[in-house]
Amino acid sequence: DLEFTSSSGLAVHLHFRPHPAMAAQPAAKAQKTSSEDTPGGGADPGLPVVHLLDYGAGNVRSVRNAIRALGYAIHDVESESDIAAAAVLVFPGVGSFGSAVEVLEARGWVEPLRAYCRAGRPFFGVCLGMQLLFESSEETPGAEGLGVIPGSVTHFRTAAGAEAAEATHDGNLQLTVPHIGWNGVAFGSDKAGSYVLDGVDGSSKVYFVHSFRVLQTPANADWTLTTTSYGGSEYVSSVQKGNVVAAQFHPEKSGATGLRVLGNFLSKHLGPGAASLPAVPAGAPTPAGGASVTLLAKRVIAALDVRSNDAGDLVVTKGDQYDVREAADGDGDKGAVRNLGKPVTLAQRYFEEGADEIVFLNITSFRQGVLDDAPMLKVLEKASENIFVPLTVGGGIRDYTDAAGRTWSALEVAARYFRAGADKVSIGSDAVYAAEKFRESGQKTGETSIEQIFHGECDSESAVKVARR
Repeated sequence: DLEFTSSSGLAVHLHFRPHPAMAAQPAAKAQKTSSEDTPGGGADPGLPVVHLLDYGAGNVRSVRNAIRALGYAIHDVESESDIAAAAVLVFPGVGSFGSAVEVLEARGWVEPLRAYCRAGRPFFGVCLGMQLLFESSEETPGAEGLGVIPGSVTHFRTAAGAEAAEATHDGNLQLTVPHIGWNGVAFGSDKAGSYVLDGVDGSSKVYFVHSFRVLQTPANADWTLTTTSYGGSEYVSSVQKGNVVAAQFHPEKSGATGLRVLGNFLSKHLGPGAASLPAVPAGAPTPAGGASVTLLAKRVIAALDVRSNDAGDLVVTKGDQYDVREAADGDGDKGAVRNLGKPVTLAQRYFEEGADEIVFLNITSFRQGVLDDAPMLKVLEKASENIFVPLTVGGGIRDYTDAAGRTWSALEVAARYFRAGADKVSIGSDAVYAAEKFRESGQKTGETSIEQIFHGECDSESAVKVARR
């Protein structure tokens, strides 16, 4: 699920299902950004080892970085024997339910995973990694999940009043799907003392991005760790039974709270990592004794305008439109680019001071192709190592032809940003052009950046929502 935001007043939400061919890429091609991750799945012998099941369907850089930040090494799962040998298995599922099942079946990992979880061995699933624990999903009718937890994954009902009809709370809202943003979690009456939630209170917010959810039923109630409300519907936002834990939210993007949840789990089963568990800011008392309504939180978003100065270094700057230079000197020479600091350093500071999201806007990307702009990609890679909230990047998300004559699609450009650590991309001018073309003709052309990405990554059930802010 991705959210495109436009600096020109448009917001575009895309729900992506990676093409099966993309999902089938071998795990060896997954991002490995630390010397702790070595070919063949080896890890630093001096650190406790987490087995990571990255089946190659997308970028899990942030999960890797979160595990390393907590002081653990990573061993990539590459065979059935790796699953059997795992002391702790983390499954950051990405992509669609059906594509994930298809890849797991092709590699012969379904039964080993099922056996691992049913034996109650330490398992932590993230997002799709939680949904796959259930029996099936409306996202891919006919595809069988691991069936460790009874029940099915269902789509948020977008029609007005539909969610309220199946929920325990009153409501008559037209839902925006996917559910993107920071929301709360209500602790189950018998799970408030879970070690997974140690140090987390009832005021804590975590980051969600999903279009499918699991409703609590009598059959899965004993698994429910927390619930979350969205549009009048209360759904299961995390599960636990013994050593098997999973979350619909993204702990690796939920700041100190998310790192605490993941760290609680890892330290329970592997012992303390090389880093201390982060402290979660104190808030309201933990709600216990039943479900409660949670709300989407207002976000503090730090937006950094980034460009090269005259020496070729990337700096954060501000100005009037694109005029970011200091006043010219008396000799008539143009002033220097206003330098407010280094992008990664400032982003880290904003994160540490409580920002819920960091946005990098490459304001001179129109002068060259994004894939030629290696320094900006490096900024994302470095920032994602120590910043555990969503990262958005904008500037140059479009088709372009490089100096060698190769044409890159908007989809390829966006994908490169995601692999570098971005969670969202921001489309500015191209979003306006797309709206203008549609207004003129009343028809989609299939040629805009938004449509190319949509048709390249989505199936017929995916939704695009454009709204004037």
